[in-house]
Amino acid sequence: MNKLKVIILITLFLLFSGLFCFILNLFMYADMPASSIDHNEKIILIKPGQNFKSFSERLQKADIIKDLYKFNLLARIKGYDKKIKAGEYLLSAAMPPNKIFHIVVSGKVRLYKLTIPEGYNLNQIASNLAKAGLGKEEDFLRAALDSSLVHEEGIDAETFEGYLFPETYYFQKDITPEKIISAMVKRFRSVFTPAFKEQAKKLGLSIHQTVTLASIIEKETGDPKERSVISSVFHNRLKKKMRLESDPTVIYGIKDFDGNIKKTHLKTSTPYNTYRISGLPHGPIANPGKKAIEAALFPADTNFLYFVSKKDNTHMFSTNIRDHNKAVRKYQLR
Repeated sequence: MNKLKVIILITLFLLFSGLFCFILNLFMYADMPASSIDHNEKIILIKPGQNFKSFSERLQKADIIKDLYKFNLLARIKGYDKKIKAGEYLLSAAMPPNKIFHIVVSGKVRLYKLTIPEGYNLNQIASNLAKAGLGKEEDFLRAALDSSLVHEEGIDAETFEGYLFPETYYFQKDITPEKIISAMVKRFRSVFTPAFKEQAKKLGLSIHQTVTLASIIEKETGDPKERSVISSVFHNRLKKKMRLESDPTVIYGIKDFDGNIKKTHLKTSTPYNTYRISGLPHGPIANPGKKAIEAALFPADTNFLYFVSKKDNTHMFSTNIRDHNKAVRKYQLR
């Protein structure tokens, strides 16, 4: 009997020792990457409703994990097998299982970089978005030109032109155009502060008028130092009831502009041709940055009414038509 007890005790000890070693090995495995050399990240897609087994098998085929059994068992023990989130992930063999679990359970999906330069219009933004792999141009433009969506965002305009703040954003692949637009509008609102609104009111400008003027300043400015001076020209012309006569506004109103502005363009009436209409155009012609908005709200104190490009990104400013014509002959007709 004593001998039998000893055998049972030894057997139990061996069993528990083996179990302990296995569990210890399993939890050590959780922090051991499949490779300490291969840091190349691979795109792994988890589709909505995909089960954990097919996900782990995809990892093994991609050589991101080695021991499929331990990986699945560890996931079941920790409850991760029921918590993975759909999306695109960047994973590598240099990541231990615990890190992989954390990434896919917390939904840290791959993000796509989208950079919108200052002064880009809706078409240019749509093009950048498509190049970044975040959707089709036509889908984005459909949403950006949807007046009902514009009004839902609380913007008093017909399109989102001018209100999509230029900056670098990061979005996941399956994001909708509406959410991209919402993020850009939210950033615009954070920039257009209550202090800006108050200053616009002092100038007798609505937010829409301010953004429209800022967009023209953005497109006319080559040298950032001139922003406030260019702004002063437009403010001075508006006060004197003079037409703004801004080429970028004309260009915006031309469908399929080929890069060559002609006299016929200047004579063609559109809601954006400031050679033909008085005051500001129908709406923004681009999406201005913060500096252009500031310039629109805080123009320099000048008497300038004209400016002409010196073909070096700067301008010659004049207070009267005679000096302006001299500058045109000097810098444009020489």
